[in-house]
Amino acid sequence: MAGTLQADWWSTNLIPCEKSFWNSKKNDLKNRGLDRHGADVDERNMQRLLEDLGYEVVKHTNLTGQQMDKAVLDFSKHSKLKDTDSVFVVIMSHGKSGSILGVNWNKTQTAEKEDVFPIDNIYKHLNSANCRALIDKPKIIIIQACRGEEPGNVDLSSVGGSLSSDGASGSHFVHLEKDFGALLSSTPHTKSYRDNVKGSLLIQFFVGIVKTHACEKELDKLFTMIMGCFEGLTQYDEKQMPVKHRWSMTKPFYLFPGI
Repeated sequence: MAGTLQADWWSTNLIPCEKSFWNSKKNDLKNRGLDRHGADVDERNMQRLLEDLGYEVVKHTNLTGQQMDKAVLDFSKHSKLKDTDSVFVVIMSHGKSGSILGVNWNKTQTAEKEDVFPIDNIYKHLNSANCRALIDKPKIIIIQACRGEEPGNVDLSSVGGSLSSDGASGSHFVHLEKDFGALLSSTPHTKSYRDNVKGSLLIQFFVGIVKTHACEKELDKLFTMIMGCFEGLTQYDEKQMPVKHRWSMTKPFYLFPGI
């Protein structure tokens, strides 16, 4: 997909959060208890954004499926996780339904020997059982990859017609999977698109929206705004719609840039 995105309505620099807004939200929360042209642009933009937000970025490039799995597993054991209050996992690659394609993937591989990384493994490695350092901490997952080969558009002219528990309050049980928030670049079985010069649509919109609105809006609303950007893309016949995936956050998550 090629073309020009009209992005004059968002900031090219990260707008800092005002101290008064951060304090008001803090009090509120307390009261509530393969070769991919343009991929290098995505990588630079995401790294710059995350560093501006105060995150330490650990990068891996050109990995096999097995190496991706090991990278996430190693990350789940990172010594600094106990001191962080949230993490981002960003994966940009080719993909198919349920999996990210490794650098050695090809169409001739059998299902048993495919070079892929199952998306489900991200949740498995970072859940409460396997990564205690991230219990009750936001884990944001951004995946820019196709989820299949089907187009995301349709020509309408061609289409016919509550449980309770008696357990003790001092229980040490925790939710196996909680405080995840993922944004996948397309709906199941459909393609994701990328500009060869400016990078993928998802990363362009993600960086622009976060830079402009993270100073006042929580992540869930930021994701909704990003999805809205795709709804307004009228200059393309191709269609793509990102989706929130396995959202399990129990509290609003603000990035508070500049604090």
